[in-house]
Parts: sequence; structure tokens; C-alpha cells
Amino acid sequence: MELNYEEHKPAGFISQFVQCFWMYENRSETTKHTILPHGYFEIVAEFSNGKIGKITQSGIWTQPVNVVIPRGSLILGIRFKLTATEYIFQHPISDIRDQLTSLPFDFWGFDQYGNADFTNFVKQVSKHLLKQLRNFPLQAIDQRKLKLFKLIYLNKFESVEQLAVQIGWSRRQINRYFNQQFGFPLKEYLKIIRCSSAYKYISKGELFPPVNYFDQSHFIKDIKHYTGKTPRQLYHNKDGRFLQLLTQQQN
Repeated sequence: MELNYEEHKPAGFISQFVQCFWMYENRSETTKHTILPHGYFEIVAEFSNGKIGKITQSGIWTQPVNVVIPRGSLILGIRFKLTATEYIFQHPISDIRDQLTSLPFDFWGFDQYGNADFTNFVKQVSKHLLKQLRNFPLQAIDQRKLKLFKLIYLNKFESVEQLAVQIGWSRRQINRYFNQQFGFPLKEYLKIIRCSSAYKYISKGELFPPVNYFDQSHFIKDIKHYTGKTPRQLYHNKDGRFLQLLTQQQN
């Protein structure tokens, strides 16, 4: 398997809405991967010979999803934090939980990036996103939500109750927001984030990583629930099936 995978993590204000930009270039035969739940939603464009073949937006995955990467294809993606649903896309994604929806080829000018280098793709899309964000004056952005997601993505939480106290927002209000905007309660999302934070450790053979699980049995139970595999099976990653672990192992 010959692949070229790159990620670019943004800095500054945009980093509150975008987790990373990424590129996957498949230089060998058609490849099958399984994408594990990671707690973000994405826009992904697939190119062949410089021409765009499809572009999709995902909801949040709460279960593994199988994908096929054609031989010689180039995939460009943007991985968004959940804050982007309101302040960039300006609509909920609850109706596409565990689903993909197709977008027009010229969405955000994606059709022009088939022959562009990854650096230029990141630069141009970042400009577009910053322009989108200027539609919202800072005072219109709910700082409680920014603080909530900052704590979540840093994995600095013990429970829904603890987060509610820290940001000054009731548990009921948070869960109403999550269900309406994303399609599940906060507790479910915290489990997905905790699970996904373990992938980098599992890829290196740490089968009970330091990611806030009460004990190893709870850890194994959650990992198996969201990935369909045990930590040991993920670590062995037969045929490079699990893309997130494969890219970690190659770093």
C-alpha cells in the first residue's frame, strides 16, 4: 500500500471551528478503509486525473463506516469542529447523523483544486472560511459554546454535570442544543471523543491509554461499541484497514 497522507492544523481564530485540513493520495491499487468515529464532521472531495468526481458532507459518525479509495485518486478534506455548524454552515447537521450528503462540484470552489498543491488548497479555503466567519461579529458568538467545545476537544471533562457547571449552562439546555443541532445528547458525544482520543495510543500498542476511563473494562466496552473491535484488534490493524490508526503508525 503506497499512500501519501498530510494534515494541516490551523492556528488562530479559525482553529476554533476547523480541526484540520487533510489530503490523501492513493498511489497504488484501489484500497478499502474503515473510518472510525472521531467526533467531527467533514467535507471531502475526490479527484481523479485532476477532475473532481464527487464532494460530500458528513454528519457525525457514531459507528464505523467503510470507504473505497480508487487507485490514483486524490482526496481533499476539511475536518470541522461542531461549532462550525452554526457559525460557518449556519444550519444543524442532526438530519445527516451517520450519513453523507452530496454537494455541488463547485462548492467553495473545490472543483479548481484537483491539480493544486495541498498548501494552496489550505490557503485558499482558509481565506473563504475567514470571510464566512466575518458575517458573525464576535459579540454574536456564544462564548459558552466555544468554551464548552474547547474543554471537550482538550479532553478536560469528567461528566456532563461538570461541564455544565464550568460553562454556566444547564444540563437540560446543553442536551437540547446537542439533540437539535447534532442528533444526540452530550453524553454520547463525550464517549465518542474519549474513544477517539485513544486511537493514537492504541496505534502505538498502548492498550489501556490515559484518556479518562474509570477502568480497563469500561475502556474496552466503549472501544468495541464505537469501532466494532477490541483495542488489540485495532492495534494489529490488518491490511491497514483502519485509516486513523494507519496514519498514526506511519508518523
